Amino acid sequence: MSRRCDLCGKGTTFGNTVSHAKNRTRRTWRPNLLTMKTMIGGTVLSVKVCTRCLKSNKLVKLV
Repeated sequence: MSRRCDLCGKGTTFGNTVSHAKNRTRRTWRPNLLTMKTMIGGTVLSVKVCTRCLKSNKLVKLV
């Protein structure tokens, strides 16, 4: 499963955690993805959408 929003393309980012002693270890930040059913082009599709796209009404949710 790819961790990428189907609308905006937001995905996993990488960086470091830095302790008080300045030790650095690698870490990841994952987007908050939800699987939604929506109508795209007259067909019902199941898409993975980040919550920012969901909040900004970029798609129509099916009930």
